[in-house]
Amino acid sequence: MTGSDAAPTPIDTSRPHPARVYDWWLGGKDNYPVDEELARRIAATDEAAVRSARANRRFMHRAVRTVAEAGIRQFLDVGTGIPTEPNLHQVAQEVAPEARVVYADNDPIVLRHAEALLRGTSEGATNYVHADFRDPDTILRLAAESLDFSQPVALSLVALTHYLDEEPDGDDVYGLLKRYVAELVPGSYLILSQVTPDLSPEVIAKVAGHFRAGGTPFYPRSLAGFSRFFDGLELLGPGVIPAAGWRPGPEDVAVQAEGIVPLYAGVARKL
Repeated sequence: MTGSDAAPTPIDTSRPHPARVYDWWLGGKDNYPVDEELARRIAATDEAAVRSARANRRFMHRAVRTVAEAGIRQFLDVGTGIPTEPNLHQVAQEVAPEARVVYADNDPIVLRHAEALLRGTSEGATNYVHADFRDPDTILRLAAESLDFSQPVALSLVALTHYLDEEPDGDDVYGLLKRYVAELVPGSYLILSQVTPDLSPEVIAKVAGHFRAGGTPFYPRSLAGFSRFFDGLELLGPGVIPAAGWRPGPEDVAVQAEGIVPLYAGVARKL
């Protein structure tokens, strides 16, 4: 395990954390009353919240399997979140046992569970970097101890970008993403998903208000705003689409019949 700050840091249970809210929606146990309170409040506002969280997780599984079947053997997952099986490395190493995976997150609760993330196949390798997406130099430097960036890598940023703003004097999410993509060689992939206001604007505006009231910035993006993340890359079919519709399995087809999933997803290849 490596990182810019790999020493245990206190877990703040006085305010909700998005990773723990997401964990509650997925039926996990690594959350606190303050997280459950916000998760329930959002679910009462948005009946699609739990459905969307689970659809997002299944999208990650399908996207990772797709690029692994296309020959990718290296994965960098930034904004990992609390481990929920199957984890990304389990999906990748089911296709290719020799796959190498590096997880990166700045949440101390993820650090506490990092050991679970490191249980990969004997043929492959998994590692964990305790660092923030906003510090690409640290993440890329430490990831390079496990990954060979002269070969293709799949960069996964699943349900992360809606917590980051785009202002140059703020997070500059577009600039940060370009920094990561610039490190990738042709043949690499970008896997993304994020909340959109396009499909239920009034509801998502209220959801954003709940997150912000809990101390978490929240930036839903339109189709144009989300698609901009893929500028200069070749989108895989079916392109940018609500997550449950991206190469859906039977469970996703059923979910789409239940109602909207206000979450865009896409996978693109660097040429």
